[in-house]
Amino acid sequence: MPSMRRSLYLLLCAACLVSAVQAESIKVLVQSSPLAGFQFYAGKTLWDEMQEGDALALLREPDNAHDANAIRVEWRGRKLGYLPRAENRAVAAEMDRGGKVEARIARLHRHRDPWKRIQVEVFVVL
Repeated sequence: MPSMRRSLYLLLCAACLVSAVQAESIKVLVQSSPLAGFQFYAGKTLWDEMQEGDALALLREPDNAHDANAIRVEWRGRKLGYLPRAENRAVAAEMDRGGKVEARIARLHRHRDPWKRIQVEVFVVL
């Protein structure tokens, strides 16, 4: 009987572990890049409110006239710019497949060059 009890205990522990692992999502960093177009959108007016670590929304724009892989970047519903065209293809493909992606502000830097002001990190959520 003790071996039956032990087996049941191990099975219960395994079930709890699987449940805990399933509840946690795994985030994989797939891109770290500057924000394109900062100077053309709301970034300047929102600068003092934004903080490193803030969540960013990524929105696909497959009908964008300039880039079929365009991914708009928003902070609290306001457009900040885009993921750079040279680096957006893989993230666009993941979004088009229905994969879950998340982004955040990795770094804010007061710099004359708008390409060096906001660093964005993009994660695929597994």
